[in-house]
Amino acid sequence: MQHTVTIDCPPEILLGLHLNAEGFADYLKKQAAINLFKEGKLSSGTAATWLGIGRVAFLRLAFDAGATLLEDTVDDFARETALL
Repeated sequence: MQHTVTIDCPPEILLGLHLNAEGFADYLKKQAAINLFKEGKLSSGTAATWLGIGRVAFLRLAFDAGATLLEDTVDDFARETALL
């Protein structure tokens, strides 16, 4: 089931970003997917599917935006070294 979310956007924002409504919606969707992934609320696979791109392509976008796979915590280190 698909849901549509509607937001109000003043025309000045679209003009300032040089985007039409569709381009702005695509931009917001990509930013939302990346941020939800960074917050641990979406998996990379779910985010990629939502954006209609492959998982590796999504991970490249997310990493370019500052996402990390590990937080470099003691728990992350223990989990990763337990696999060795």
